[in-house]
Amino acid sequence: MTTDTGRFAGYGVLITGAARGIGAATAARFAEEGAGVLIADADPEAGERTAARLRGRGLAVEAVACDVADRASVEAAVAHAVRRFGSLDVLVNNAAHCTPDAPRFEDEPEEEWAADLDVTLTGAYRCCRAALAHLEASGRGAIVTVGSVNGLQDFGNHAYSAAKAGLISLTRTLAGHAGPRGVRVNLVAPGTVRTRAWDGRSDDLAAISEVYPLRRVGEPEDIAAAVTFLASRDAAWITGATLVVDGGITAVNNGFHRTMDHDGR
Repeated sequence: MTTDTGRFAGYGVLITGAARGIGAATAARFAEEGAGVLIADADPEAGERTAARLRGRGLAVEAVACDVADRASVEAAVAHAVRRFGSLDVLVNNAAHCTPDAPRFEDEPEEEWAADLDVTLTGAYRCCRAALAHLEASGRGAIVTVGSVNGLQDFGNHAYSAAKAGLISLTRTLAGHAGPRGVRVNLVAPGTVRTRAWDGRSDDLAAISEVYPLRRVGEPEDIAAAVTFLASRDAAWITGATLVVDGGITAVNNGFHRTMDHDGR
């Protein structure tokens, strides 16, 4: 059961890649604010563990197996959300795939390039395609995609970065199409966030933190707050936007500043 109070009371929310990290934090935030949330993840056991943990707090969260690289799987997850919650009001595209770069660009396997784009970019396309009519029918539909600063500047990972840049473009073009249908489309571009990808690398995170103007990396909850803002009526006149949530890393070049003399030379 959804709660009767909160910004998202009565909302049905579908979040891909929500078993862990940013997705799990976002699921918790929506549910805490009254939504019914469907965790859609390619790892159904991890998704169910996260859903069970949140249900233990009295929140309305379920989990379903969903591979965003498979159209039928995506359509089944969307149908499940509509059936379970009575409507689909918010889609959060969070699922992604990132393959480490080969030492030389020309040595990158084509299948790894294709996998990054298929999950990260085309996966979001499949989800939007399946969800759009339902979001329109809700009368308050919103799509929020989790992009990355990799789509804005060079932070490595050729294929992943190309896919994230593609999501920024898709956000703009889909906003133009979906706006007259009453659906807003926006994107959050996080910087470095403390997720399981950094497990066992606390020294690396500490070093990276020093590069950020705010002197820390992000937490999943930082991104969840931005996603829920863009999905809410507080952002009712925002669409086609990229909201950078990165501790200032794309605004301030600390490495450059540190090489300069105090007199600016």
